[in-house]
Parts: sequence; C-alpha cells; structure tokens
Amino acid sequence: METAALLKKYNVAAPRYTSYPTVPYWDRESFSAAKWQKSVQQIYAQHHEEGISLYIHLPFCESLCTYCGCNTRITKNHAVEMPYIEAVLAEWKMYLNLLGEQPKIKELHLGGGTPTFFHPENLHTLIAGILDHAVLTPESSLSFEAHPANTTLIHLETLYELGFKRLSLGIQDFDPKVQLMINRFQTPKQVLTVTEQARKMGYLSINFDLIYGLPFQNISGLSSTLKEVIQMRPDRIAFYSYAHVPWLKPGQRHYTEKDLPVGDEKFALYQLGKRMLMDVGYHDIGMDHFGLNNDSLCIASQKHQLHRNFMGYTDQHTHLLIGLGVSSISDGWNAFAQNPKTVEAYLERVNEGELPVEKGHLLSNEDLEIRQHILNVMCREITSYIHEIPKQVYERLSPLIADGLVQVTDKEVRVTHAGKSFLRNICMAFDEKLWAKQPATKIFSAAI
Repeated sequence: METAALLKKYNVAAPRYTSYPTVPYWDRESFSAAKWQKSVQQIYAQHHEEGISLYIHLPFCESLCTYCGCNTRITKNHAVEMPYIEAVLAEWKMYLNLLGEQPKIKELHLGGGTPTFFHPENLHTLIAGILDHAVLTPESSLSFEAHPANTTLIHLETLYELGFKRLSLGIQDFDPKVQLMINRFQTPKQVLTVTEQARKMGYLSINFDLIYGLPFQNISGLSSTLKEVIQMRPDRIAFYSYAHVPWLKPGQRHYTEKDLPVGDEKFALYQLGKRMLMDVGYHDIGMDHFGLNNDSLCIASQKHQLHRNFMGYTDQHTHLLIGLGVSSISDGWNAFAQNPKTVEAYLERVNEGELPVEKGHLLSNEDLEIRQHILNVMCREITSYIHEIPKQVYERLSPLIADGLVQVTDKEVRVTHAGKSFLRNICMAFDEKLWAKQPATKIFSAAI
C-alpha cells in the first residue's frame, strides 16, 4: 500500500491522458473540419475491418449534481429529447457519407448527462437509427451510463434487446450528508434493485462509479458505502478522485474548500477504498479502476490488452472513435476533433447540414510516438524505445525510479506494482508539450 508521504509527494495537477496531446495543448490553428474529414476517411480505409467505436453524448439531467464535471444541460422539459435525437442521427448520417459504407461497430457507449433521462422509446429510436446503418461485430461491446434513481425496468429491457450488455451506475456515496451537499440522491435499495434486474435480464458487466474527496465525506461514511457496494458485488468499480474546479463548474460553489477532505484526510479515504476493494478480490487495473477476475476489463488488463480513449479504459481497440452529440470528442488516431459545447451551437451546425466540428488537433509524428508510449504505460505498464530513452525523459523519471515506481533500463520503462497508483505522474514524464509550456492557470485535477 502506498505511504502517505508518496501520495503527498505526487499529488500534483496531472492530466488523465484520455488523449495525447491533451485538449489544452491542441494546435487549433492548423486544424480544420476539412482536414478532419480527410483524416477520418484515411484511417477508416486502413482499418475498416477492425470496426469503429461510437460514443454518443446525451447531456440532459433533471437536476444538477454539484460535484459533476461533465458537460450537462439541466431541464425537466422532456420535449428536448426528440429534436436532440434527430440531430444526432443527422450527424451520424454525415459520418456515414464520409465512410462510404455501413461500418462495423465494435464499441458503442451512451454517456452523459443522464442517458436514462430519455424515455425508453426515444432511446430505442436513437439506437435503432444508428444500427440500421451499421453492423455489430461478434465481439461488440454496448454500454450505457445510468442514474439508479430513474433507471426503470423498461430502460433495461429496451437497451438489452438492442444489444447492450454493460451498465454503469453512478453511485458516488450513500452517506446522506454527502448526498445532500452534492445534490445526488439514490439509496442502496434502489441501486440493488437495478443491479439485480440487470443481472437477471442477462447484463454481463455492471460498473459502479464511486468518488472520494467529496464534501463532508469521512472514513466512517465511505466505509459504510463501500460495505454496501461490496455486498452488491459489481463486476468493476471506478473509484475516482473528486476534482474541485469551481472556476469551470460553478455548481461546485454550493460548498467551499473548507468542506472538502484534503491532504492526509483525502489520502486516507483513497487508501481505505483501495484496501477494502482489494481485500475482497478486486484487482487494481490502474487509473482509478478496479475489476473482478471474470470481468473483461480485468482480463484485458492481465493480458496487457487494454486500450484507453476518451471513454476511459476499454477492452476494445479501434483506430477510429466517432463522437456524436454536443461536446463529444472524436479520435481518428492521427487527429482529434470536438463538437460545440452548447446544445444550441451543436443543433445549429447540424441543422445547417454541417459536420459539427468546432476544434481539434492533427498529430505530428512526434505526437504519435509519444502517444504510443503513454498508451503503453497506462495499458501495458511497459514501453520500449528503439534507441536509448531520451535524456529529458530519463531525468523526469529519476524521482520515480528512486521511489520504486518505475524500473528503467537503457531502452525500457516498466511500471512497478507500487507505480500503478501513480500512472498519471509516470505519463507526465513523456509529455513533451506539457514540459515545453507549463499552464499559467490550473487546468488539470490533482493526481490523487
């Protein structure tokens, strides 16, 4: 188990590395929608047989969870559902025209927002509209995020019949005092009901999202939450550090820094959660993820076959990820692109018949090499150079070597067992854009 001294030493602002370069370092000046479209066509032509990944952002929520850092639109007006779905399907048609054929879908994920905000019939319209013009691969993985308090049996049945076998439930914490502060309410009974219904129906993998570092969270409350969670035995668990960024997310001003566990208090929450999960058979996959032996993410981790993209860790690897919907980010391996961040701007672009790409980045050869090293570290815990490790990378790794977090030879960097909790810090050593231009303001959350 990590010592408090190590946790404190490496608790610096660090990217989560769902991309390299990270979004703040994208070169937007050389990017254009036309270049993005050309990049999509090229990468698809090279790798169309492997299939594509598809992410659909459904931004609507009926109430604001104040801890949330996602792109959301708060409304109780469900009349927004169909116009938004029609826009997403129109955007999908634009990509189909680019690809020139019905693509194979290897991975599809509904994120939010709250996908279960949408009526089951409307979700059926959306997914059927996507799949009418695509083919699911035999190993395809379809998943969605859900709020336990509004996920109905009909939601589960509708999506299961469409091919969804993975479910992710946002729990965060069961402590009533914490729930009041973050405006996120669900009981253990509600979570258990949804979990049991999904399992009985045939869902193969259920994930719970938990967060440590929330306002008024303490050892006693988190321990009680984890005991409830462990009894339900989800297949995988994401145990995230709360990121306090009120300058980006004004809802977090519902409380102040004085209400948050910090320093040793927060480290103790992290250590408690990790210890309790591993004591009952969960494996540390890395980057806040834990899984049971039979879960596909855990199996991929043990076989060193993980991949990481804007959806986080995945056991599916594709060279093309298409993001549909407001603020969605697409990954064409050699290029990234992001849609407008407001619903109005997104709808306007789509209704004008334009692919709604607002900004992006074209990766240089150096970017691609660094990207691969960072992916290797996060997903395989080892990376190798053809020639010697660059001097500047070795120097940045030196403290991590001394602390036993990595082992380094002339050409190879290997993450140790202790280093798995510090993957973000290790990846930073390879991040040339970060070291060339340190951010003037805080743009990343703390590593621990």
